[in-house]
Amino acid sequence: MQSGMQPLHYAVVAYVRNPVGRFVEDLRHEVYPEYAHLPAHLTLLPPRLLRGTESAAVRDLEEMCATAEPFEVTMDGVESFVPVTPTVYIRVDSGSQHMHDLHQHLNSGVFQFDEQWPYHPHLTIVKLASDHLVPQAVEFSRRRWQLYRATRRILVDQLTFVREGENNCWVDLAPVPLGGRMASRPRP
Repeated sequence: MQSGMQPLHYAVVAYVRNPVGRFVEDLRHEVYPEYAHLPAHLTLLPPRLLRGTESAAVRDLEEMCATAEPFEVTMDGVESFVPVTPTVYIRVDSGSQHMHDLHQHLNSGVFQFDEQWPYHPHLTIVKLASDHLVPQAVEFSRRRWQLYRATRRILVDQLTFVREGENNCWVDLAPVPLGGRMASRPRP
């Protein structure tokens, strides 16, 4: 790492590529267009520094995910993390204990990190610039979520190891299936 550069942060997410994910991406575009480029995802390991190399992290993640079976979660209501952070999200209802257990399982070895806040399973709609923007975003999101009629279920069958990039972007490093099946690597 060059002098003066900030250390890289990494995370593990499950992308949501179903109607719930499309709903969140469209809603994010309406609420805070500056972050419309971020794909909908459930976070299993929030951003952290690694205790090793990226290649060691991929190996560890593959080993840990091989013993974890795919599972389903159901989304509930819209909430915010204010006053901790100005984040608006959809709460995970059924399946949240499974997410807690998987989070705890993954937060070890190269990924072990003393997190600033307790882990809370959720699907982020948007992280806003300040707390004063949150009440309006929560109210708007709640109204839209009440009108949403498609499935509220998400199958979590693959995790993705990601690295913090520039301009509020994240770079996919490795897709890893739950249950030990081979995942196809994304094409460049």
